[in-house]
Amino acid sequence: MQTIFQSYLKLNRNHNTLLSENEKLEIKNLFSKFFDTQSINKNDFSKYLNYKIHIIDIILNEVSLGKTAVIAFLMQDLVKSGIVTVEDIEKKFKVHVGIIINGLARVRELYAKNTSLESENFRKLLLSFAEDIRVILIIISEQLHIMRILNEYTEDERVNIARESAYLYAPLAHRMGLYAIKTELEDLSLKHTNREIYSEIAKKLNETKRSREKYIREFIDPLEQKLLTIGLPFSIKGRTKSIHSIYNKIKKQNTAFENIYDLFAIRIIFDVAPEKEKSVCWQAYSIVADMYQPNPNRLRDWLSIPKSNGYESLHTTVIGPQGKWVEVQIRTTRMDEVAEKGLAAHWKYKGIKGETGMDEWLKNVRDILENPDLNAIDFMDEFKLNLYDEEVFVFTPTGDLHKLPKGATALDFAFSIHSGLGSKCVGAKVNGKNMPIKYVLKNGDQVEVLTSQAQKPNQSWLKIVTTSKARNKIRQALKEIEYKEAETGREILARRFKNWKIDLEEGKISKLAKKKGFKTVSDFYQELALGKLDVFEVRDGYLEIEKKDAFELPVETRSAEGFSKDTFTHEIENKEDVLVIGQDLKNIDFKLAKCCNPIYGDDVFGFVTVSGGIKIHRTDCPNSPEMISRYGYRIVKARWSGKSAGSQYPVTLRIVGHDDIGIVANITSLISKEKQIQLRSISIDSNAGLFEGNLTIMVNDNKDLDMIVKKISQIKGVKSVLRN
Repeated sequence: MQTIFQSYLKLNRNHNTLLSENEKLEIKNLFSKFFDTQSINKNDFSKYLNYKIHIIDIILNEVSLGKTAVIAFLMQDLVKSGIVTVEDIEKKFKVHVGIIINGLARVRELYAKNTSLESENFRKLLLSFAEDIRVILIIISEQLHIMRILNEYTEDERVNIARESAYLYAPLAHRMGLYAIKTELEDLSLKHTNREIYSEIAKKLNETKRSREKYIREFIDPLEQKLLTIGLPFSIKGRTKSIHSIYNKIKKQNTAFENIYDLFAIRIIFDVAPEKEKSVCWQAYSIVADMYQPNPNRLRDWLSIPKSNGYESLHTTVIGPQGKWVEVQIRTTRMDEVAEKGLAAHWKYKGIKGETGMDEWLKNVRDILENPDLNAIDFMDEFKLNLYDEEVFVFTPTGDLHKLPKGATALDFAFSIHSGLGSKCVGAKVNGKNMPIKYVLKNGDQVEVLTSQAQKPNQSWLKIVTTSKARNKIRQALKEIEYKEAETGREILARRFKNWKIDLEEGKISKLAKKKGFKTVSDFYQELALGKLDVFEVRDGYLEIEKKDAFELPVETRSAEGFSKDTFTHEIENKEDVLVIGQDLKNIDFKLAKCCNPIYGDDVFGFVTVSGGIKIHRTDCPNSPEMISRYGYRIVKARWSGKSAGSQYPVTLRIVGHDDIGIVANITSLISKEKQIQLRSISIDSNAGLFEGNLTIMVNDNKDLDMIVKKISQIKGVKSVLRN
């Protein structure tokens, strides 16, 4: 207790104006109530006080925060236990601590989630939870104190805490500009995670300490004399680089300690007015460069463009005595304090023209720093962390962390996990409470997706989701549903037509669908499947079209004996496409041959049937050689004209590939994304590690066919795609 009391007296002496006597008494009374309710033994009481005092010392002296941060840090446990409210604290101490205490509480909750601290998402969520930058600075202060007393922990605890400092807190301190703390965290982390290497470097540094100090003096003395000619106050000192930094150089250069020459750096610090800062730094650089040969590739100008965390300095590396490389840093007192104490040091230097902003992830800081209406007291109250405000981080029930855009819903989250989960989503349990699929996620929510086998996507879902992944998956699912419904509708109609002894022709169905105002035949079949079209009305409409076609294009039956080909042509117009065939065959109906299934754009010819009608074949039809050789007099030239519009043609593709899991899903998924192509059927056989499949699709023309064949060929595992 004596040591704790001495630490308190020292802290009180150094910051005697921070709190009034009444405020100190109020703190004492509140903590007395707190300890009475907590039943803390004397030993734990001492540890608790020691912990608080040391961290307050770091907060005030090493991070340069003030009264608000100290009160928030002291009172967070009292607020949690119900001893005092945030409102009472703000009234008694006249500080705004609500956001800080809330931020500290949320950070504690985040750790309780037991998620992976190594995750980049964890770092982002940590920053997102801390709406006020002082929350981050306080938890860095806590971590620094823990690292300093790490010997009091067990071996396993030491290693885990040290690693956490290396991958989370040292980078955070670096981004905040707290270079002294960042360096100490890295060194202490190395000490406890790789003690052998740490001790070896420390030992060699100690052994070479005298010679290094002698060399630094030899380098500095003549330089100091030259710098005096500038006529402005300055200090110059040498420092050995950190053990962690030296270790990194050994690893990076793959060399021994003895071969690392730039073990130390010289720092020149001028105490000048703001308007003279840049000119005096460059003046000093000129003197250094005249005395010692600089390496032009190692000049770092952070005066003209400061680092994103506010760091300003001029660095150069020169060849000193004995041919050794020496790094020289030139800066001012203000720059040095900002470099050592980071963001908080900006308090003292408010309103300096040209003061840098903090980096994009610290939104709006530049405006705050350069706002002449904000004084030093208001600065940190205005300095809120609008970090990652376009992102939201949520947990699964198992503690996995997921990142989504701000505004994302429970349905977005379901689709981000798996498309199957999204398609069956009926809602979510958020933090233990049932929520609808349109619930907008908040940072830190724990979300469990609720599903039902009866659920399926509908058009309204596109208005609920915000992520492109969810939208694409929903559109794909809707297209698959529409396709299945269209197939059902077609089967219903085919069955009925068979019973009525009516031949179902797709061309006439296409005309009927257009007549009834449908954009596609699929829409027509879908409405039929859903019962929105009366099948008897469809039958009557179909028969009416059949009669009309028979009246307009009577089939003239005649012998092929007198048939002669003519070079002149006549266009027979179909509402969808135009075929140009021989002029002598007037008013001849034509059909597309089923043996080769020609489509718009194929090279084709006509073959006069016995009945006098014409069937259109592809020129590469398997039957064409026999037809041409045996019935050459029945062959008539034919070609497509105009543009394909409205009609779709069935094409069967033969696909061969490796029998990999998911390859069929990849093929069907690819086709479902193509708006102008529909999948009619697919059959797959697997044998000896290979699969062979027939895929029937509906296309507009041969250009669409070539495009889809090329895309399917590029799917991993597909060996060949051939048209039947």
